[in-house]
Amino acid sequence: MIRGKRPAQQRRAHTWAQLTAAQQERLGGLGVTPDEPVPAPATARTAKGAGGLSAPFRRGVAARAQYLQREGHERPVPRKHEESVDIDGQEHVVKLGVFISNTKSRRDRLTPEQRQALAELGVEWA
Repeated sequence: MIRGKRPAQQRRAHTWAQLTAAQQERLGGLGVTPDEPVPAPATARTAKGAGGLSAPFRRGVAARAQYLQREGHERPVPRKHEESVDIDGQEHVVKLGVFISNTKSRRDRLTPEQRQALAELGVEWA
């Protein structure tokens, strides 16, 4: 059995899945086999709902929609603005200005579902 930091990293299920078939075969020939994948906790598997959107993202979108409906305009939201939204009977305070700023700066990493949700609210850069 080969020991060391590098073989241990390559045995991880996530890393093993990224290796090519030839790389996996060569490692197998050296006696390196993949670890069994560790199942994600139930909360992690169900953290996304409503079309693949995370709960914090859904809260941000709901806050943006509520803000637009109340204000009636699409002027920039001040960075310090907080919006209180009621989702499923629970009140959430969303730092809407921060949500918009962070989402815009990370727009290249948004999923198609997230882009769609923002585009439906008239966000031009989504």
